[in-house]
Amino acid sequence: MRKALTATAAVVAGGLVLAGCTSGGDDGADDGGNGGGGETIQILVLKHPLTGPMADMAWVAQLEEMADVTIEWEEVSADWDQKKSTMLAAGDIPDLVVGVNAITDSDLVTFNGLFEDLSDDLDALPNVQGMFEAVPETEVMATQPEGEVFSLPSYRRFWPQTATRQYINQQWLDNLGLEMPTTWDELFEVLKAFKDEDANGNGDAGDEIPMDWSPTGTGGFGFFQPSAFLGSLGLPITGGGGAGYFVEDGEVGNFFTDERYRDVVEFLHDCYAEGLISQEVMTQDYSAYQSVGRGNGDDATVGFSWGWTASDRFGAQLAPQYAATAPMIAPGADASDVVWSYDNYSLNYGPNSITMSAQTDARDASLRVIDAFYDQDISVQVLWGDIGPNIEETGENAYTVLPPADETSDPSTWKWTTSLADNGPMWIRDDIDVVLPSDLQEANDQAEPLADALANVDPVEDVFPAEFFSLSAEDSSTVSLNNTNFLAIAMQNWATWVTEGGAEAGWDDYVAQLEAAGVPQNVEIYQGYYDEYVASLG
Repeated sequence: MRKALTATAAVVAGGLVLAGCTSGGDDGADDGGNGGGGETIQILVLKHPLTGPMADMAWVAQLEEMADVTIEWEEVSADWDQKKSTMLAAGDIPDLVVGVNAITDSDLVTFNGLFEDLSDDLDALPNVQGMFEAVPETEVMATQPEGEVFSLPSYRRFWPQTATRQYINQQWLDNLGLEMPTTWDELFEVLKAFKDEDANGNGDAGDEIPMDWSPTGTGGFGFFQPSAFLGSLGLPITGGGGAGYFVEDGEVGNFFTDERYRDVVEFLHDCYAEGLISQEVMTQDYSAYQSVGRGNGDDATVGFSWGWTASDRFGAQLAPQYAATAPMIAPGADASDVVWSYDNYSLNYGPNSITMSAQTDARDASLRVIDAFYDQDISVQVLWGDIGPNIEETGENAYTVLPPADETSDPSTWKWTTSLADNGPMWIRDDIDVVLPSDLQEANDQAEPLADALANVDPVEDVFPAEFFSLSAEDSSTVSLNNTNFLAIAMQNWATWVTEGGAEAGWDDYVAQLEAAGVPQNVEIYQGYYDEYVASLG
């Protein structure tokens, strides 16, 4: 899961470019079949750079046999946006395109003549129909405003409600005789002690970094970032914050113009001015953030931070030093109002996971392949790898995800090397039993301190469900342009205000600039789609 979250956070921050290819020639693609039977179909699959060749996955042969086809794969893990724009402009697409958001909602509305409307084909897709009935949110996600179904989502089920957990070095607290902080004010004092009192006990009082976070970028906020502090003020965010849109009591807003965001920025500036935040926090890349968090041998470097799991954030050697914490309460806030980033939809649902060409000459065969992806055994293997080396069937509807065969690999990385993982089309049933891999168990366990805050989030009234919006071509263009304009202002001010201050003095002028750049227009557009989404829930 770590790789997916890293990618998600980087995309939100405007930073991820898929790099490297796992097979094939210089163009990052490989054409090949697995020796199935029946009709031959072409599938373009967008893979994570870690993922090996499709021919090495035993479940692919099972998929071919189930659908009675031979699949010729075009495997892409680099330069997808460039390749896609050329392909769509030429109108020349393969029978199927596989990969979460490989074909985006914007592509669907801009090139809608290229993609098959599957709403009339559901009788040929019993597994997909079953998913729609069992998980109605997937049907809402798949359905366009006029009822078309151009692309199908995936459903993963087992991921926790949030990607971001909050950690503090318990060993440092113990070394200094400090209590676990529960408020911003207490956290501030603890961070000062971390900075001044040789918290890691190595004799060097200047090598501790009290607070650090995942790098932000031009596209807004993502996972593992201090946007989590917005929950301390009762402001509910989704996916780490993204471009700032949120829903509170059924009303869409944007936190970049909300005074609670200003309060978070001012608190962070107070910390930065005291030397309590890494001086590299605005310039480091993700690898540096991870490396610093893993310290030096037994000596931890970072006192307070955010991550997917302790072992992922700080490494296996240092992870036992850290404790997952509940949200810190802001001054004047009521503990009963505290919330946390609710990421269930982005973690457990994958939009636009498989799309079919409207010009395919192998229509029936393509439909069989689509439905086979959503078969129970195939879905489990798409997510975690082949039954045998990766998964053990322990009974009817029961599975155990095995430790990595490569003992030098962690479960998060191993999953991506051996299957499509989170990038694939799948339906993980709610009624099956799965013994989860250790990294996912750890993520669930370490989310427990956040349970009360997450329980304060109403999944409908307080969640911005962007995954379920199907914007028109006009609205998509407007929202995208406005986002680009106002985020350029917002993220520059974010960096300046945290490091240099000035948020309070410059706030009114800043808000006026964001409003002129289109924030109210986008909020109004999204309110309409949100209202339609709520109405669709019945």
